[in-house]
Amino acid sequence: MDQTRWQDYWDRKSATYDQEIGVLDRRVFGDSRQWACSRATGQVLEVAVGTGLNLPHYPASVTLTGLDLSEQMLGLARTRSAELGLDVTLQQGTAHALPFDDASFDTVVCTLGLCAIPDHSAAVAEMVRVLRPGGRLILVDHVAGSSRVVRGLQWLVERITVPMAGEHFLRRPLHLVQAHDLVVEQQERFKLGVVERLVARKP
Repeated sequence: MDQTRWQDYWDRKSATYDQEIGVLDRRVFGDSRQWACSRATGQVLEVAVGTGLNLPHYPASVTLTGLDLSEQMLGLARTRSAELGLDVTLQQGTAHALPFDDASFDTVVCTLGLCAIPDHSAAVAEMVRVLRPGGRLILVDHVAGSSRVVRGLQWLVERITVPMAGEHFLRRPLHLVQAHDLVVEQQERFKLGVVERLVARKP
């Protein structure tokens, strides 16, 4: 994995990210950011926090740490948190090796991040590692669609998006979560199964 390449990519992408994802939030993902953040409690880690678009949606009671690969993205997140008057810890790092001790967080959140993390399997394993027993993993992402036709179209799109932007469309994080023996408490799919959001608890 060329981490420097993707760090540079997201640094460049930071200037236009909010505008581009805003269109998808309105047309595809709907209220998924609010859905995910409203379920967070206690000590919370957001992996791939990006420009901090989720920050306004967390309950005031949580203690939030955000991590991202891109310093440019984090700079925008710091500005957003200051404008919102929030006390948030924001730091640079990779989802493949989270810089936190085992069982450090009550909740781990990742929205629209696993689709672009090179080794999403390693990232999920790390999220589970830093969760406390009884803690919740909350994920929202675009995933492999529920019909063969949709998946065929996604396969074609990946021929362009994976080499250019590291963007995957045929992943299904739910299977990774289940492989770690987490208990899925909430799970739903919509938009032809392309969007999936779930809450899973660590035993």
